[in-house]
Parts: sequence; C-alpha cells; structure tokens
Amino acid sequence: MINSTQDTTSAAAILASQNAQKAKDNPTASAAKGSSDTQDRFLKLLVTQMKNQDPLNPLDNAQVTSQMAQLSTVSGIDKLNSTLQALSDSMAVGQSVSATSMIGRGVLVPGSTINLAKGQAIGGMDLAQPADNVSVTIQDAAGNTVRTLQFGEQKAGVLPFAWDGTTDTGATAADGAYKFTVDAVLGDNATNPTSLSFGTVGAVTPGAQGATLDLGPLGGFALSSVKQVM
Repeated sequence: MINSTQDTTSAAAILASQNAQKAKDNPTASAAKGSSDTQDRFLKLLVTQMKNQDPLNPLDNAQVTSQMAQLSTVSGIDKLNSTLQALSDSMAVGQSVSATSMIGRGVLVPGSTINLAKGQAIGGMDLAQPADNVSVTIQDAAGNTVRTLQFGEQKAGVLPFAWDGTTDTGATAADGAYKFTVDAVLGDNATNPTSLSFGTVGAVTPGAQGATLDLGPLGGFALSSVKQVM
C-alpha cells in the first residue's frame, strides 16, 4: 500500500512545480487552461492517495486541508497571471494605436546627430539640473568644429535649439549630417546634459515591449525614449 503521509512532497506542491514549468514553456496556453487542469489533476491525485492509504496510518485531515489551501493558492496565481497578461496586451495595443497620431510629427530623442538641410537644423538637450552657462559645439564628419552656439543660463529640462547653417567664420555650411556635443556648467562644476537629436516619425511598429517609432536615418526608438514632441 502507498503510505501518503510518509511522502514529504504534497500533491499540491507537485502540481505547482508542473504548472511553473508549463507556464515557462508556453505562458499563453498555460494562462488559458492552467486553472481547470490543475484542479482536475489535484483531485485525481488526492483520490488516488485516499484509495491507497494505509488503514493503520490514514491520511491526516490537516494534511488534506493544507493541500487544498495550496491548490487555491496555485489556482489564484494562474488567474492573476492570466489577468495581468491580458492587461499588458491591452495596454500595448492601446499604446501603439495612440502612437500612430505621432506619424509626421517631429520628436527629440537621445542622440548626437544634427542634420542640416536648406539652412535649417534642429537639435536639443536635456538638462538634469539648472546651468549657469550652456554651449553647443557642432562638428563636421572630420571632427572639425564648425559652429559653437552659446545659450547662457538655462533652467533644468528639455531645451530645443535651431542652427541656420552659419559657421563661426560666417560662411554657410554644406547640407548633411553633423555631430554635436552639449556642455553645461553650474558654478565651478561641469554637469552632464544629454544631447538630443531631432527626427520625424515615419511609421509606428507595435511590439511586445510597446510601440517603436521609425525616425528614418536615426533608426527605431521606443516611445518611452521620446523627450519632446514638436
């Protein structure tokens, strides 16, 4: 005969382990039918234990109650996982739908590229703290400084800027891609502002981690990377 009380691994614990592995292998399918499958397997296993128990050492009522409590916990976790997954999917779809309204709009995202076209270029910076003096240095592909822009004292936050293509010598820079760096000083200390590139949203791609914005030459960026919509 099977002595159930001598088995230190309860029926509910075995089922919990099986469900954890199945959820890892196929989380969607497990969430959909995990609760009912768990209950069926538990009842079959419990009935088998009771049928084969040792009459001289029967299954303890407290043990059965404990296993039932564990089953309720496992079933509750299955339902919670299913609900959270459905909520996450719904939020991802909603985010993607909302992001489509940004197609054709200009945005600032982390980057150090500034594109000059027909005497117009836009860049930006994200200041984590106020600064007594802020400057932007624009360089060509060879690393030569083309223009230095001074912005003086600025508050913390996102600050867009424009460049008309004029160089420090007064000449007109050729259209194309340039690199720029942002320097900020507070008192006697240099801070670490984030440079921001400007791009136009051409398309929105839904994904498991949320919407991705296609910014053309700049590449793809998560919606959360956008610092400002212009």
